[in-house]
Amino acid sequence: MRGILHFLNPVEWIRACRYASGARKYDKSSYDLELFLYAKILTNNMLHFGYFDDIEVAPETISLKQIEEAQVRYAEKIIGYTGEPGSSALDVGCGLGGLAAMISERNQIVECLTPNRNQIAFINKTYPGLITHKTKFEEFDSEVRYDTIINSESLQYINLDKAFEKVDKLLASGGRWIIVDFFRVDTSGINKSSHLLDDLHRKIAGYGFKLVVEEDITLNVLPTLKFAHMYVERLLLPVKHYAFEKLRYKRPKLYYMTRRFRERIEMKIMKETASLDPEMFSREKRYMFFVLEKG
Repeated sequence: MRGILHFLNPVEWIRACRYASGARKYDKSSYDLELFLYAKILTNNMLHFGYFDDIEVAPETISLKQIEEAQVRYAEKIIGYTGEPGSSALDVGCGLGGLAAMISERNQIVECLTPNRNQIAFINKTYPGLITHKTKFEEFDSEVRYDTIINSESLQYINLDKAFEKVDKLLASGGRWIIVDFFRVDTSGINKSSHLLDDLHRKIAGYGFKLVVEEDITLNVLPTLKFAHMYVERLLLPVKHYAFEKLRYKRPKLYYMTRRFRERIEMKIMKETASLDPEMFSREKRYMFFVLEKG
């Protein structure tokens, strides 16, 4: 009963509103919760899917170390096309800077671009030698003409025409544009995120880029999805169910009063679980590795 009275106390609601206002301001300016989570779980400062040589590996046998090794393997696949020491590269949507740091270790001049201020702050602190740009790619301008431009899981957030126009302006003659991302195979899928693969092919031809490499690596990234989906199904969902049922049993009035909040949580979980479904991903999308050259 005391918990219910505390919940209904108008003074507590005023305090809660003040706290929420301050928390939103703090989170947006100083603290990226998602960044903190990834940085603590994975120690190589990479956010991409990773690349598994063993496409048959069972998700139950995958460790965090294997995930990190797959991410390094993915980065090395990209670095194989970034040019010689001394050449320049722009990592668009650089995340936590792990890929850029590996490129820099090969004595290449690499710059990082992201509109996320927290990612910029993280990179500046962790890799002080890297050049960073806090901006959207569409709004970025530079006197530099880069030998390589990289879009690793970032092209999906950029309008294709704007991306091609910007790359055409920033890429040196004979330079390479590396695109590693997932694409929809048609318009019938449930998950509408990412560009259509056919649209990308049309843009490549229309803007006069030469297609050097086109590789479907869907099977190589699926182990990461299977791993994440397994943990959601076998750990997070059961824990959520246990917590809600415990609340219903111990505090039935509070359980009833928080039903709308729990419904929102359920909807969010359903959406996120669907995005991790490896079978749905395989039906609707292809994870592609492209290398384009500017004529």
